[in-house]
Amino acid sequence: MNQAKVKRVRDLVDGVLLLDKPVGFSSNDALIKAKRVLNAKKAGHTGTLDPFATGLLPLCFGEATKFSQDLLEADKTYDTVVHLGQTTDTGDTEGEVIDTRDVNVTLEQIHAVLAQFRGPIAQVPPMYSALKRDGKPLYEYARAGITLEREARNVVIHKLELVAYEAPMLTLSVTCSKGTYIRVLGQDIGEALGCGAHLNALRRTQVGPLTMENMITLDALIAHPEPLSLLAPVDALLASFPAVHLSAELAKRFLNGQRLALGKEPVTVPGEEGRVRVYLDDKLLGTAILGEYSILAPERLIAFVPQ
Repeated sequence: MNQAKVKRVRDLVDGVLLLDKPVGFSSNDALIKAKRVLNAKKAGHTGTLDPFATGLLPLCFGEATKFSQDLLEADKTYDTVVHLGQTTDTGDTEGEVIDTRDVNVTLEQIHAVLAQFRGPIAQVPPMYSALKRDGKPLYEYARAGITLEREARNVVIHKLELVAYEAPMLTLSVTCSKGTYIRVLGQDIGEALGCGAHLNALRRTQVGPLTMENMITLDALIAHPEPLSLLAPVDALLASFPAVHLSAELAKRFLNGQRLALGKEPVTVPGEEGRVRVYLDDKLLGTAILGEYSILAPERLIAFVPQ
């Protein structure tokens, strides 16, 4: 007689793990492994890294998943190595070489071209991407040899710095807005230099307020005797927002979804309007919008009941 498979009981785990994603893993594969190590019931990541890329992949567990969208919208910083003189069908090392050209560029030419890509630019998303058309990701069409028209998207390159150049390898540091494809940026820089290019390496070093400090590899996570101790608190995702501290009575009303007029209340209120993180003592209650006349409008709430 076949025994019924016993379903694994997952734990309620809250927090943020700053994972150093290894090369060859999809972001979802890395998430699944980390979720298994932590035995977490609920988890999500904050924006994908291509399998060939490495670096900072913030993973959210439990209550932290409510705020993962904030990092999807955040600026990101990368170190990348652009291989000049070769283009591939994917724009990175995972693709087939489709064109080879001589590399005869000077540092002066490189600096001039990089200046063209700073600030607001338009990018055409690559065919090898997870963007969907008629319910199918573009990479499925690409693998079938089909190329579809794609509309250019507006992105912002906040910083684009030359780190090193030793032909044909061009090392760059990039800080950019959400939705930026570094693969496309590398290809476009190569075309502007007249020799073509693809990405040889890509490493993400910052996502919003989160940096590589306290980042841990997947192997180290698996080997750690107390992996839960590696989690940062939920509000690590919200460090860039001003804090509002409420009294116990106001906290109860806030968690019931009530808008609060803070103008005459004995609470800590930042001097500017906008998104804030809200606390009772040192306990995060959620995020809110602080509007005119110090009106606090609840946004996303933590499952927390004040004592």
